Amino acid sequence: MALGQATAAPTTALVCFGSYSAPDRESVHLFQLNLKSGSLKKLSAVDGLKNPSFLKIHPSGRYLYTVNEVSTFDGKRSGGVTAFALDVPGGKLTRLNQQPSGDTGPCHLTIDATGKFVLVAHYGGGSTSVLPIKEDGTVGAVVSQIKHKGSSVTPRQKAPHAHAIHVGPNNQFAFAPDLGIDKVLVFRFDEKTGAIAETKFGGAKLEPGSGPRHFGFHPGGKFAYVINELKQTVTAFRYRAKRGRLQTLQTISTVPHPVDGNSTAEVLVHPSGRFLYGSNRGHNSIAIFRIDEKTGKLTALGHEPTRGEIPRNFGIDPTGQFLLAANQHSNNVAVFRINQGTGKLTFTGNEIQLSNPVCVRMILQK
Repeated sequence: MALGQATAAPTTALVCFGSYSAPDRESVHLFQLNLKSGSLKKLSAVDGLKNPSFLKIHPSGRYLYTVNEVSTFDGKRSGGVTAFALDVPGGKLTRLNQQPSGDTGPCHLTIDATGKFVLVAHYGGGSTSVLPIKEDGTVGAVVSQIKHKGSSVTPRQKAPHAHAIHVGPNNQFAFAPDLGIDKVLVFRFDEKTGAIAETKFGGAKLEPGSGPRHFGFHPGGKFAYVINELKQTVTAFRYRAKRGRLQTLQTISTVPHPVDGNSTAEVLVHPSGRFLYGSNRGHNSIAIFRIDEKTGKLTALGHEPTRGEIPRNFGIDPTGQFLLAANQHSNNVAVFRINQGTGKLTFTGNEIQLSNPVCVRMILQK
């Protein structure tokens, strides 16, 4: 490239959708998102998997990992993890291998900053496990696991139900929202061995009956947010990175008024750090909040209907221009443009039909 020549901005992103599906149906779908119009074009899909309900792209962009949300896998009482080689420019997947995840009903996974470990949350079994990633992208057998303990006050909270797993900004702590025990558990994470261990702090307690589900950090690293499935709320935390502590700042409703049958699902911070979004299943909307970047607290800005039923998941493209809402029960994905000044969403008119979409992951195409 000539001296002083500007690098062209990406014009497309690769979108990976996970779904609930039988092995004889297409289940992981790859589309191309036009970053000017918000239109989606199908590139490829894979079958042969049961319930690849949650996906994660490797930090290198070379691999994709999925959970297999089942209770029996490879003849064992376990779910699974499947590894793929990911061709980002071509929009294709090549299966590498599979491993038992270590417990039943894996529903969420993440990858640590070194790219050497997959961490998995098990809703069914109520545990967190760690699997190594080898140099060729394949996954190895479980190297560490913690069974969660406890219960809470609603019928769904008679036992632990790990609903997500994240690694903190310094790669030293892992965070596991557990719907069954009303806590965001905090584990110490060893990035050399993959071992997770309980901390003295233990984690952050939520109001009884909250049902914490998904969790995310502010890009500045000082704040974190958990969406509470049962209470229809979001809780904001101040994050103390040195000791992995979460200090509760605020809890705010995701709906303008109580909605019977509504439950929340995904929560994401905009790449700018200025806005937070959460999905309501039943109210069928995306709740929009402004983030005070000094205090981390939230101000409600309103809601946008998702043009479908039960938005279990949504994604924001890496440039922060578009939000894609995956409506599980109406089998569609709707594309919204994000106003960079106000955070508000506008439906682009772009929509695709997809069977049981429940996860959205994106990476820029160069």
